[in-house]
Amino acid sequence: MAHPKVTVIGAGNVGATTAQRIAEAGLADVVLVDIVEGLPQGKALDLLEAAPVLGHDMQVTGTNDYADTAGSDVIVVTSGLARQPGMSRDDLLAKNAGIVRSVVSQAAKVSPNAILVIVTNPLDAMCHIAMEASGFPRERVIGMAGVLDTARFRTFIAQELGVSVTNVSAFVLGGHGDTMVPLPRYTTVGGVPVTELIPAARLEELVTRARNGGAEIVALLKTGSAYYAPAAATYQMVDAILGDRHAILPCAAYLQGEYGQKGLFVGVPVQLGRGGIEKIVEIEMTADETAAFGRSAGAVKELVDRLAEMAREAGKAG
Repeated sequence: MAHPKVTVIGAGNVGATTAQRIAEAGLADVVLVDIVEGLPQGKALDLLEAAPVLGHDMQVTGTNDYADTAGSDVIVVTSGLARQPGMSRDDLLAKNAGIVRSVVSQAAKVSPNAILVIVTNPLDAMCHIAMEASGFPRERVIGMAGVLDTARFRTFIAQELGVSVTNVSAFVLGGHGDTMVPLPRYTTVGGVPVTELIPAARLEELVTRARNGGAEIVALLKTGSAYYAPAAATYQMVDAILGDRHAILPCAAYLQGEYGQKGLFVGVPVQLGRGGIEKIVEIEMTADETAAFGRSAGAVKELVDRLAEMAREAGKAG
């Protein structure tokens, strides 16, 4: 029986590490694609040569040609630029929108039934570009953010309490990064609400640290950004899809009235299986939580509106 096939677009740190996790778990054959000649081929060969040691038979292929990605079950998009010194947020938005639009339209053409998992930042806005470029229904365009934000939050809670991270279940909604909305009353440690275990003021500090989790790593590394945890989070989503696990994970999904939002990708709990998003799980929120979620969605809307504005300006200039 043929293995499932996953294409990872972008052979940088996040893409290559995601490819490594998927292949080494025996989840799927992986095609690593990049615009730079030799880069995906070299990394793929290196990963392939680790297979005898690790004992898996997944194929890992590197290519610069989207024809090699045909018939993929899942397409993971990690390609894009990190923000450079002196680069405005608008510059980054425009550049990454162009990259994501180009790679998604090429990949979707040869894998029309694939599920797209978007990792490129600014994540929520890039999901819009991917949905437009692919023409896929909302069930098959999913953003990786909440799994990573939740993992960071769980890490800090486990460290604070000196417990196993496996005992901590956390809940994070909203846009990726500094506007995310952690819900402490839905966050538990061995079934006990975290609000019973950590004082409110200290919990708020942990929430802030989770919100700025990416920035903290960037500041430490000086050059580059996080990739081990983002790759692990992406792997968990791909595993839930290919394994048809019906797993409930926080992901960026296109809302059509859920949580009072329409026409935006925002982080919410979704049930993931072989068809992509099977269900968006709606929960009751307090007035404060609803307001925070609204602010988070508003931040996403600003980016999406700015993209539309830039497209109109480009149209006029052209």
